[in-house]
Amino acid sequence: MSEQQSPPDWRSRPERSNAFILRVMVWISLNLGRGISRIVLYGIALYFVVFSPKAREASQSYLRRALARPVTWRDLFRHVLSFATTIHDRVYLLNDRFDLFDIQVTGGEALRAAMARQPGVMLMGAHLGSFEALRALGRDREGIPVAMMMYAENARKINAALEAINPKATQDIIALGRPDSMLEASEKLDAGYLVGMLGDRRLSDDPSIVLPFLGQDAHWPAGPFRVAAMFRRPVFLMAGLYLGGNRYHLHFEPLADFSSVSRKDRSEAVEKARQAYVERLEHFCREAPYNWFNFFDFWQK
Repeated sequence: MSEQQSPPDWRSRPERSNAFILRVMVWISLNLGRGISRIVLYGIALYFVVFSPKAREASQSYLRRALARPVTWRDLFRHVLSFATTIHDRVYLLNDRFDLFDIQVTGGEALRAAMARQPGVMLMGAHLGSFEALRALGRDREGIPVAMMMYAENARKINAALEAINPKATQDIIALGRPDSMLEASEKLDAGYLVGMLGDRRLSDDPSIVLPFLGQDAHWPAGPFRVAAMFRRPVFLMAGLYLGGNRYHLHFEPLADFSSVSRKDRSEAVEKARQAYVERLEHFCREAPYNWFNFFDFWQK
């Protein structure tokens, strides 16, 4: 696999959010309850399906591959509604309203065993399902602190609105691109944190790796697994799949253990871990197809 310069940066896409609308939705959600406030989501999802042609085309392109059949308007609506629901549920998860959800976990035993061997584990996720369900579970049931490495400017209006109702929303965010980002992540790992990052969008101007995904080559960032290898920790895939209603299913699967990999074998181990990661993402996209939330041309025609 050869490295290539990455296609146009997804961060240059305009942000489709409005701080006032978000704050209204937060108020409705907390004061009227999840059931009533979810009614608004149907209108939001319908609006984006009808009036956001780029998002609609990206959804159709992805769903055609994941479903392996013609895509209907109902599929498009369900896809956008799933995304809107996971954003909406952040309001409750970040306000410790875990009682509203049925959250199942697969792979938790292997994750705890890895943390028992040494402090700190890296989690590699994607824009697949809900990461907030994972962070909430860590605070509520397991007592394992979770931090997330992410671009500070990504969806900053949403984060600002959530921080306004609960400061916990951003207290464990490690902002990438700062001089001390890697040092902060290392300190979190040494303190026994689960440190997560997303491996489906590039870091800064890092080159990309081309790997097949759902039947066609796609660009994957080269950086995330190199960063994980640098920390010399076990790496687990994380996926918080939304299953409809109030149900989430968290999956943890071991991808690599860089704590025991020598420097000369690191490149090969990184390549194997990245390949396994993409293959498992493909599996989950077919298993829960409406959970993939990259609403742009992921295959870069």
